[in-house]
Amino acid sequence: MKVIETRLPGAVVIEPQVFGDARGFFYESYNEAKYREVGIDRRFVQSNVSRSARGVLRGLHYQWPNPQGKLVSVIEGEVYDVAVDIRHGSPTFGQWAGVMLTAENHRHFWIPEGFAHGFCVVSEFATFSYQCTALYDPRADAGIRWNDAALGIDWPVAEPLLSDKDGKTPLLADVPAEHLPVYAA
Repeated sequence: MKVIETRLPGAVVIEPQVFGDARGFFYESYNEAKYREVGIDRRFVQSNVSRSARGVLRGLHYQWPNPQGKLVSVIEGEVYDVAVDIRHGSPTFGQWAGVMLTAENHRHFWIPEGFAHGFCVVSEFATFSYQCTALYDPRADAGIRWNDAALGIDWPVAEPLLSDKDGKTPLLADVPAEHLPVYAA
């Protein structure tokens, strides 16, 4: 597998080795030993799948306390996936990294604990898979506004389809520091 660094230390793209022929393809979507070798030594405790139509934007979500690291990928379709460093005191606080995840490129995106996460569907529909390092905790559920101008995320859609919850999230500057993860060097 190949690891591609992003501009956010710790948030990396994983390209698995794909074995294909006329019958189809095979790849390891997760191998604990190989991930540990590249510095992702986590235990996944929850696995989720969502399906969304073109133009749906989900995010930017995070949990605090009880943060979740997420290993995300696309089973069908294409999404533009984004991680934002929201760790108070981080040298990359408020910066983001985006990657196209498609059923064809088989890429995975590792989003460490302390980052907000979101994605936008650019194909007719997309089936999205994510493994989490902590269980969903509704009391810790939080979000940042998807179009926060201070973040400057270059989303591929101007008028996304949002949930009511995602349409009401605050700007990052309006979130009190005690409601954000803390950077630990």
